[in-house]
Amino acid sequence: MELGKAYKFFLDHIHGLMVINKAGNVVYMNRQCADYIKVDLVSSIGKYVTDVFPPSNMQNLLTGNKRVNSNFYFADGRMSFSMQVQLREGDAIVGVLEYDLIQDVDALEDFVAKYTKILAEERKTYREQLRNLRRTNYSIGDLIGSSPKMIELKNRIMQAATTNSTVVITGETGTGKELVAHSIHNLSARTFGNFIKINAAGFPESLAESEFFGYEEGAFTGAKKGGKKGKFELADAGTLFIDEINQMPLPLQPKILRALQEREIDRVGGGESVHIDVRIIAASNRDLAELVREGSFREDLFYRLNVLPICIPPLRERKEDLPELVMDKVVKLNLELGKNIIYVDDAVYGRLRDHDWPGNVRELHNAIEQAMNYAEGDTLRVEYFNLRIDNSRLDLSKLSSFENPIEAIKREAERKLINEILAMFDGNRSKTADYLKISRPLLYQKMARLGIKTVK
Repeated sequence: MELGKAYKFFLDHIHGLMVINKAGNVVYMNRQCADYIKVDLVSSIGKYVTDVFPPSNMQNLLTGNKRVNSNFYFADGRMSFSMQVQLREGDAIVGVLEYDLIQDVDALEDFVAKYTKILAEERKTYREQLRNLRRTNYSIGDLIGSSPKMIELKNRIMQAATTNSTVVITGETGTGKELVAHSIHNLSARTFGNFIKINAAGFPESLAESEFFGYEEGAFTGAKKGGKKGKFELADAGTLFIDEINQMPLPLQPKILRALQEREIDRVGGGESVHIDVRIIAASNRDLAELVREGSFREDLFYRLNVLPICIPPLRERKEDLPELVMDKVVKLNLELGKNIIYVDDAVYGRLRDHDWPGNVRELHNAIEQAMNYAEGDTLRVEYFNLRIDNSRLDLSKLSSFENPIEAIKREAERKLINEILAMFDGNRSKTADYLKISRPLLYQKMARLGIKTVK
């Protein structure tokens, strides 16, 4: 086949091929296009494009910087999906070429089905990427242990994840209340929404309202221009985790109750209520029912929050989980510390079981990390640990040497307790005072009286 005939053969097989010049007149149309739009091929050449095919908009591409356009035609029972290309010589526009990608409904349905499948796969990928970006720090897989109490806890978490009801998580310091909150969020239908955390004790009472509910511009001296969203708005369509809710200022509690009941909040200085869709998960290291009886927590708020109560067992009640907890932490610390611990000596578990773990899993993790910093070789041994465990019997023969034996024993017990809690919080005196439920000045007085200067 000659080259010239070959070009014509190729062009005749392109669906809907038409070319217009810079004046908008048809300068080329192949036989397939003429037959499809039902016009005479010879008489169409030289006519303005809309005189040949009225629905056309090719002429719109004769001006402007847009070089490619797509268009959908449906006229006289015919449909087509076309591509239009601006033709240029240098910087000058000299015409527009159009050709059809699709000319029948069956082809369109096939295209839509394939494209829908691709979109669904991409959507799944993007949703997973979004989930990873918004994912909380922890998931239910981070709850280590297979004891009956841990199995029950995990079941409660999975049950809570199926609803939008409020949850109150209670447990001692270091049991993992935030971890449980993260797990519920990640398993819930709100997993693609934000997980916002706020500590009810983390702000002065005067600032707490604006932190929870936000404020409008000019609401108070120092307010940001344009105002600021509060934690409730930031958590819209997601989860708001309120930690240490037992320390929620009493004047703020009725406003939290209204947000839960009415699903709307008022910004500080705002005139209109803002609708919110937020799930609340709260945590407390004290029994809220007891606080209600003491008058420091509203009864109506307690009942509105305590729909799904979850209590985390302390480590001393599930010591059978120690081997799993230890090995999980060892594996993670191997990467962080550049160690290669493969084995844990049986004596280590015996020592750990003798301890009551007042700081729970957090204290255990701290003890393991300290030990691994001293560890050598591939085995974690008991001598690497520095747990202050006193299992010795009282030496009655020494009691007579004390002027006041009872006070002496109480003094020594108090000293050991404060040292233990200071160690649990890495020497942080504020946290130690909070844990012991005493003021910081009183803690300093006791430390001075008992001769406690550093954590040993």
